Amino acid sequence: MYRNRIKSIAIGSFDGVHRGHQALIAHAQAVVIIERNQSVITPGYRRVEYIQKPSFFYHLQKIKSLSADAFIQQLTHDFPALETIVVGYDFGFGHQKKGDTQKLQELFCGEVKIIPEVKYQRISIHSRSIKEYIQNGEIRFTNQLLNRHYTIVGKIIQGQGLGKEQLFATLNLKVDNYLLPKEGVYATKSYLQGTWYNSVSFIGHRVSTDGNFAVETHILDHNLPPIEGEIRLAFIDFIRDNKKFNSLLELKAQIQQDILDAKACLTTEDKVTLQNPLH
Repeated sequence: MYRNRIKSIAIGSFDGVHRGHQALIAHAQAVVIIERNQSVITPGYRRVEYIQKPSFFYHLQKIKSLSADAFIQQLTHDFPALETIVVGYDFGFGHQKKGDTQKLQELFCGEVKIIPEVKYQRISIHSRSIKEYIQNGEIRFTNQLLNRHYTIVGKIIQGQGLGKEQLFATLNLKVDNYLLPKEGVYATKSYLQGTWYNSVSFIGHRVSTDGNFAVETHILDHNLPPIEGEIRLAFIDFIRDNKKFNSLLELKAQIQQDILDAKACLTTEDKVTLQNPLH
């Protein structure tokens, strides 16, 4: 079994796999992900696409009652060749997180590598603060903290049918488990059928039409045939807040402006990595 040969692991939630997480991953042969199953930047199994190392999941509900000592015993049982554990400076473990980095060094007989605080523009990088930036629509800064574009994945569903007939054709998405940015319009890139396309996307309640919540994207400068399956949506920048319009004519005029604004954003986007799905 492969895990029997693993000598070093990095431990954490790795929600978002941001710059701080990447510093841990760089020092380990494999990764142990503590999965909390809550609203997250990147759902569990999707994190593997950004980690690109052997990854093993420990679900919090199954281990949260373990004492610090029992947790280390579990790790050494699961990874019998383990020699090195890599954690962040603020790592906590065991029941009620009574274990810390000092406790880890006391309990584990091998090497413990403690990665110091990682900052960007003097700001400490943590998943909880990145979530706040996402929810505030601060997408460009979010992307810098992640060192990649913030990306969600959704399944194409049937929309209200209004866009194609009276406005602009959109692909409507059903998105589960991801933390969504605040309601509004965004410059985005959409990955479908093996290609990244420039796009403009809306997230929020359609207050000018049926009032329903929607995640929808309009592909720029391409007339695509009907598409099924999943779309990967990468956020480039926030354009405007959600607002109500008095008529479809007003809404259409605004969408035309949104398209122009999205194109301008996409020509000046920050050079961070667009991640292709693993197959």
